[in-house]
Amino acid sequence: MMKKSEAPKEQRCCLVTREKGRPEDLIRFVVSPDEMVVPDLTERLPGRGMWLQANQSVLHTAIQRRMFSKAAQCQVKVPDNLLSIIIDGLKFRIKDGLGLARRAGQITYGFVKVREKISQNNVGLIIQATDGSEDEKKRLLSGAKNLPVVAIFTGEELGKFFGRDYVVHAAIHTGSFAGRILNDSKRLAGFIN
Repeated sequence: MMKKSEAPKEQRCCLVTREKGRPEDLIRFVVSPDEMVVPDLTERLPGRGMWLQANQSVLHTAIQRRMFSKAAQCQVKVPDNLLSIIIDGLKFRIKDGLGLARRAGQITYGFVKVREKISQNNVGLIIQATDGSEDEKKRLLSGAKNLPVVAIFTGEELGKFFGRDYVVHAAIHTGSFAGRILNDSKRLAGFIN
């Protein structure tokens, strides 16, 4: 007999690849009242969801093959800038997650403080500036190479989160914020790489 905690997580099927995946690894789309395809990154919009792998080529295939219209069983409009809407939306979700983690006291920034958190084994995710020193980034992670690292924002952009001019390193403490930001970062990587 299966316990509640052992129940398999619900999975969704990608319209294009037909592969099943966890909802947090896919992108949900719905059709708006004006018959426009809208990415539902929070998975809260009303309507029947259409799911795609978080991948730029899968999105292009879905658009070219009119998969959204087939799934919705009606003619729908796909915005010309759907890719940029998804990218901007995911970046916003990551920024929002960083802000929530900061307000909850679940984020640490600065080389010395982040190294200290790493040594305490209380880090779920490392955030590094895209324009930071590569040698310093490697030095920070020496002895902790198994930690997931996200590099999306510049040091100036990260600095704005903390009220500083420039931040290269931040650590999200182990917990739900780290998981959310990591999932959104993985989804974003499928659209910008």
